[in-house]
This record gives sequence, structure tokens and C-alpha cells, in this order.
Amino acid sequence: MKIKFISIITILLSLWSCNQSRTKEITYSNPLSVSFGDPYILAASDGRYYMYGTSGEKGFRAYSSDDLTDWKEEGLVYQGGTDQSWNVDCFWAPEVYERGGKYYLWYSANWKQNPTNEEENFRIGVAVADKPTGPFKDLNDGPVFDPGYPVIDANLLFDDKTGKVYLYYSRCCYKHPVESEIASLAKEKGWYDEIEESWIYGVELKPDYSGIIGEPKVMLCPPASLDDKQAEWESRSVTSQEANRRWTEGSFIFERNGLYYMMYSANFFGGADYAVGYATSESPLGPFKKSDHNPVLQKNITAGGDVTGTGHNMVLTLSDGQMLCVYHGRTKKTGKNRVVFIDKMEVQPNGELAVHGPTTQALTLNVPVGK
Repeated sequence: MKIKFISIITILLSLWSCNQSRTKEITYSNPLSVSFGDPYILAASDGRYYMYGTSGEKGFRAYSSDDLTDWKEEGLVYQGGTDQSWNVDCFWAPEVYERGGKYYLWYSANWKQNPTNEEENFRIGVAVADKPTGPFKDLNDGPVFDPGYPVIDANLLFDDKTGKVYLYYSRCCYKHPVESEIASLAKEKGWYDEIEESWIYGVELKPDYSGIIGEPKVMLCPPASLDDKQAEWESRSVTSQEANRRWTEGSFIFERNGLYYMMYSANFFGGADYAVGYATSESPLGPFKKSDHNPVLQKNITAGGDVTGTGHNMVLTLSDGQMLCVYHGRTKKTGKNRVVFIDKMEVQPNGELAVHGPTTQALTLNVPVGK
């Protein structure tokens, strides 16, 4: 009896030890050593983390890590722009989802089919692989759908409440002038004759990813009135005379306590004022209400820092519930190159979302590692 008792204690201690070893305390500093725009991190079922992003190549490469700090380059995992491809260039904003033992890479690129020679002819595609490191092959012979205007920045929601899959994307500013008070102001001051805008749309996706169900609905767009609380920060690219455009792009949606949070980026991605806000809704297809506390992530140079251009984020939720905001930004040292940042974030008890960044000082995290 004593021997059996000791054996049980030994087994329990062994199990406890195994569980303890699955969490690793790490210390790191932003920015990371990865030069990506539009970063996306997948916490895969093999216990590792995989990062994808925009690199300016005809395709996408990946990095892998056991602990979110030491990243190993895995090479090109998707090759586009070939004679057999539906796409030609501008491979942007990849996101990878693990479903049913397969890995699906969603991305945007310029469509080869361009009879009117449009300068911006972006569409959304999806590729599949057996491993997170690829090789990814296009699931369809062309884009997932053609709305008749250029679109980028695919983001998916696998909604447990409805059992449906939703696709979110950004309609590009290209040839999309919109009347607003900021447009009238820009014309009055002689800055620009018109202001183009990008809007975020949402739509149900077919289960096999072969197309969409129903008509896309507008989720978010820039404010029309100058009195709107969002007008100042979402119009900085215009008021600084950086561009005749107002962007609403790079959406990322997640559900928490029955509420849907949609994070988004505004202003020119190549400028200092690129920043992140969020909106909430009780339904995955809206209506969404923007937070009065926007932006929740922006440049810190006015506070003595040297980070600018913070945006196109995603939310990495670790297995223990920790939430991390993954985004790109720039520093004085990196210049125009976009680099990856990871900062802590949370949904506060009152339901408001807070991002604790941008940071460049040493941070400590307890990161789940292994299976």
C-alpha cells in the first residue's frame, strides 16, 4: 500500500513538473529582429509560433519560434507571380489559419486579369498547405471573389456563436472619392480637389472558401463630420497634406464576453501617423461603434519616444488567456523599414480595450511553450 501511494505521488509530481515546463519566462525588447509589415503570428497545434508578413517579395516567407523571442527563418512558404498564378505582384498582409489539419494562407495581391489597366487591381486569394511552413498552393484558380473594386487585408472570424465563417476586408481608396466635411475643408484650403477613402467590409464566407454568401456590408469608414470624435486622428494624413486619402484598413476581429471587437488602422501606412483604433458590436456583421478612447495605439514621439507608423495589428491570444498586440512600426534606427513589435494588451473589466504600447524597453512575459 505504501509503495502504491509513493508511486501515485511520483506520477502527480511528474505531471506537475511537465505542466510547469510548458511556461517559459522570457525577456525581450521591441522591435523584434524581423523586418515585416502587416505581421501575423499563428500559434500552431505543434506547440510552435509562426510569423508571416509583407516583405516586398513575390510571395511570403515565414519565421518560427518556440518562445516568441528567438525567430528562425523558414524561407519562402508561398510563391506567387508565376505564369500559372492568378496574381502578379504586391503580395500583402498574409494571415494563416489552422483548420481541420490544414493551413490556409489568406492574402491580397494584384490580379493578372486587368483589361482596363487599373493601377490598383488588388484581390484576395487563399492558399493551402499541410504544414505551417508550406509550401502553400492556391486553393482556387483566381481570387476568392470579385467585388468590382480593389480589395486588400483579409481577416477571418470563425464564429462559435453562429457556426459561420466571416471574411473582412478593406476596399481600397483607389477611385473611391467620398464627400465629407474634411473633403470640403481640403478643397477650401487648396490642398486637394477630392479625398478618396478606404472602407472595411464584412461578409459571410462559404465553408469551402470558394466564394462569399450574400452581399458585403460596410463595417467601418472614416467619419463624415469634423465634429466626430474620430475625425482628428483618422484624418491626419489629409490635414498634414501627406495624401488625399483617408484609410480604414487592416482589420482584426475577435469576440470577448459576447462582444465583437474590431481593431483597425487609419492614415497612410508609410507615414508617422499610422495608428490603431477599435469598434465594438453585438453582431459579427455590425453595426459597429467606434471607441471614444481611440486611438489605442499610435506614435510615441510626442512623449519622448522614437516609434512611429504603428499599425496593421493582430491579436495573439495565448493558451493561458494572455493577449498580445502584434503590429509593425518604425524607429529612428530602422528608418523606413517596418519592423515587428509585440506589446501586452487587455480587455478591461469595463469592456474597454487597452494596448500597452508602443514600447522599446525590456518586457517580461510568461509564454506557453510546447504542446
